Amino acid sequence: MRRMTNRLVETLTDTHSAERVESAVGAVHNRFDGHPIRDFVPILVERLVRQELVAKPEGDADANTELEAGAAHAIPRPAADIRPEAGDTSHSNRRHFPGIFRSPQIQQLQSGKGKPLLMLLAAVVVVVAAAVVITTRGGNSHPPTVASKETSPGLVRKETAPSPAATETSPPLATVRGVIGSEKKAFFEDPKVIEAFADEGMRVEVDPAGSRQIATSIDLKRYDFAFPSSAPAADRIQRQSKVSAKYTPFSSPMAIATFLPIAKLLDRAGVVKKAGSGKKPGVRTFDFARYLDLVARGVQWDQLDKNTAYRVRKNILVSTTDPRSSNSAAMYLAVASYVANGHAIVQGTAAEENVLPTVSQLFLGQGYTDNTSEGPFEEYLSVGMGPTPLVWIYEAQFLEAVARGRTKPGMVLMYPSPTVLSKHTLVPLNADGDRVGRLLSTDPELQRLAAEHGFRSGDAARFAKVAADHDVPVPPDLIDVVDTPSYDTLERLLGKVAKSYR
Repeated sequence: MRRMTNRLVETLTDTHSAERVESAVGAVHNRFDGHPIRDFVPILVERLVRQELVAKPEGDADANTELEAGAAHAIPRPAADIRPEAGDTSHSNRRHFPGIFRSPQIQQLQSGKGKPLLMLLAAVVVVVAAAVVITTRGGNSHPPTVASKETSPGLVRKETAPSPAATETSPPLATVRGVIGSEKKAFFEDPKVIEAFADEGMRVEVDPAGSRQIATSIDLKRYDFAFPSSAPAADRIQRQSKVSAKYTPFSSPMAIATFLPIAKLLDRAGVVKKAGSGKKPGVRTFDFARYLDLVARGVQWDQLDKNTAYRVRKNILVSTTDPRSSNSAAMYLAVASYVANGHAIVQGTAAEENVLPTVSQLFLGQGYTDNTSEGPFEEYLSVGMGPTPLVWIYEAQFLEAVARGRTKPGMVLMYPSPTVLSKHTLVPLNADGDRVGRLLSTDPELQRLAAEHGFRSGDAARFAKVAADHDVPVPPDLIDVVDTPSYDTLERLLGKVAKSYR
């Protein structure tokens, strides 16, 4: 109905104002309330409104009266009052079209000015009959495809061709499939995001996976786009798929989710610092160099001075995902290797071997690790600080959890110093995927919804407002950010850490 109304407004803009068209549509549409007709209502409404408004310019006093009268005549009696033909043995749930034409309401339309409406209803019945024939004969559920011109060079887009009936209302949605980093799952499942894509004629279906899995082991032939959480993973996908296009619609710095007692405990240990003062919480930073020093010395939680909040005998470690499959663990390794290498990006075999003992210890001491960032963060939200006092996450995950009311009092966010920016990069594998990438990057509604889910886009003010609305202190400008090592260096480090597990 919304698309049909917009189409009418555009078509009749020379003779009628938008308010006049919308009023006419509303008047006709309201006449269908309480009646059993539910199929093809937009067709009936559009035909009736066009019939009246095209014939009469704006300001005609009789327009509304005749319009409403026509709508009233166009609504046939309930299906229960329609008698089938003698000898009909069709299923009782099927609509019997000859019986419809013999109803008293239709017979009344066979004279005078009711004839145009009769022709309209006859056309609708023919469309319904055709749909029934197609369904009962078990025709191909996938209509033919047509090429689209709205594509990037070198990409061929296939989209579902609308059926004759669909062209009268709205075209069928073209299904576009993608594989995404798990931290974006809630975004793509948001009803508002689904509606925004539907307004563009698309149904976007996604499968979550670890970003390194997407780049190394997922069969991408089944998908229209790949949307990992890092630029290095996207670069590998581009090389493997021989695709030059890519989109980075939003990003998210890596952060640490913890609890207020843990933050205060690490504050006394010189690891955590809080900006500002007073009752309103400020941005907390996590000194990665001091943290690595605690890990190297094997300091356990119950050895921290004045520790009454978390007296457990286990090593101080940040919980991460599996570095063999997940991008967030790779980002953790990137920060750790940078600090362990004297605050310099790791380059060359000698530097790799130098930092390997330190970064391996960060992972091997954790025990079991999940394949995606969703796992440890869900444990953080549901179980509490017992098993996971410190969790390596995407900033967006925490903001989204706060917005959805999933956090509990005392849950706080910290930013590692330095941190690394995870650039969520979409690689289109065909033209349908390319369209998704362009929409995510340019559509104002999708950009707004991305901010609501905690992602940072080109509009810093929008993101800052979302964080402020939910009382989450975040750094407005990310300054202490380091680059990741080259893809090959990162892969070699990850491979060597993986061997350490064995």
